[in-house]
Amino acid sequence: MPDARPTPGVEGSAPTSMCGSGADGGPRRLANAPAWLRAEFAAYFADPSYRFQCAVELAGSDFQRRVWALIAAIPPGRPRTYGALARELGSSARAVGQACRANPVPLRIPCHRVVAANGLGGFAGDRGGRLLRIKRWLLAHEAEALAPSEAHR
Repeated sequence: MPDARPTPGVEGSAPTSMCGSGADGGPRRLANAPAWLRAEFAAYFADPSYRFQCAVELAGSDFQRRVWALIAAIPPGRPRTYGALARELGSSARAVGQACRANPVPLRIPCHRVVAANGLGGFAGDRGGRLLRIKRWLLAHEAEALAPSEAHR
C-alpha cells in the first residue's frame, strides 16, 4: 500500500470524494457513505487489485454501457488509452471520453485507468485541478501496489 502522503483533494491515504456528487453538486464524503460502501472502498485502498462486490445497475446508452464494460475489465496498473478502447469499439476516442465522463461510479467502473495517448487525459470531465490529482493518485496507488509482483516476473 502506498504511503499516506497528503495530496490536494486527497485526505490521508485515499481520496475522500469518490462517492459522486451530492444534490447540491458538492462532493459526498466517504464518511457519509453506508458502512457496506465504506468497506468496499477500504478494501480497494488496502489492495488496488480488489474487485468491488457491490452490484450496480447502470443507466446509460448502449454505447456507454459497452464502454463501461471494457473499462471494468482493465486490470489495476495497466492503463489503456481512449484510442485503444475506441478502436476496439469501432468508435472515436472522444466518444469514449464522453462515456468516461458520464460514468456514475468512478471506482466501480475504473475510468481513471483510461488515459490519453500523450498524457493523463481528463477525469470525470476535469482536465486539471482536484479531480485530475485524484486520477494521478489512483494510478500511482495501483502502480505502486503492482510493482513488487512485477519485479518477480
